[in-house]
Amino acid sequence: MSAFWSRWVIILICFNLGITLFLFVWGLQVKIPTQADGTSGHVWAHGVLREGVKNLPKWWIILSASMFACGITYLVLYPGFGRSQGTFLWTSHGEEARDTATNELTLGPLMQAYSQQNVEDLSRDPTAIGIGQRLFIDNCAACHGREGHGNPLLGAPNLTDDDWLYGGDGLSIMTSIQDGRHGLMPPFGDAFGESGVENVANYVLSLSRSPHDATKAAAGKPLFTVCSACHGPDGKGNALIGAPNLTDQIWLYGGDIATVEETIRKGHGGVMPAWRSRLPPRDVRVIAAWVYAQSHTQTLAPR
Repeated sequence: MSAFWSRWVIILICFNLGITLFLFVWGLQVKIPTQADGTSGHVWAHGVLREGVKNLPKWWIILSASMFACGITYLVLYPGFGRSQGTFLWTSHGEEARDTATNELTLGPLMQAYSQQNVEDLSRDPTAIGIGQRLFIDNCAACHGREGHGNPLLGAPNLTDDDWLYGGDGLSIMTSIQDGRHGLMPPFGDAFGESGVENVANYVLSLSRSPHDATKAAAGKPLFTVCSACHGPDGKGNALIGAPNLTDQIWLYGGDIATVEETIRKGHGGVMPAWRSRLPPRDVRVIAAWVYAQSHTQTLAPR
């Protein structure tokens, strides 16, 4: 914090604390004129209601005074009064460092042991996937959802259905997390024209036996030759470049006719950011183990 902002904070604190303390003390000393009956003379409802004047209760005075004492004590002990560090010299960075060190003492040996195992084996370890789930929620849930079910609006895939754009083995999952992925579906609206987009969309839907117009699908089949360069002649995709399988009724952005047409017309550019600089390899490994376990619930059993 610069000297200017430090002084500004100090001035604000002193001003607000001074005003409130003055009002508190003044409120205890001020004398309010009263009538012989002990009221202020203010009446309502034709005299039925009269405003009484009584001293503040002692519990309120004691509580309010203690709040002033707590506030001043806090400013002495902790940072908050400009650039003052407080007598405790407490900082949020120091607190984080202490908590991190404590956590490392507890989990360090366990995580070190996990770093020597492959993802497939770790996916059978309840403790490993429990840690992986927590790390997943902290780092990945913003896009993929807390349970890993994905988000079509973001193009974040469902991680629980065992359908993978870049491969679902442990090493491939770790690579996706560490290095990220950048999928690109180019736009074909200008190349195909509007009728061509409709025809190709219906042919794509026919590959997964989804509802479609058979006539338009037949007209779109020859145009799909352009798409087969990435998705393959049978539409089963290509994990090497992240081209999805179009035959399994699992859709990244949605599988209704309007969405498929929009994808063909305008394309998509999905990005999975790289986490190598944020997450150490051992953390990536247990996250990958949790992800792997979610998509293999039928074949995995705890040891």
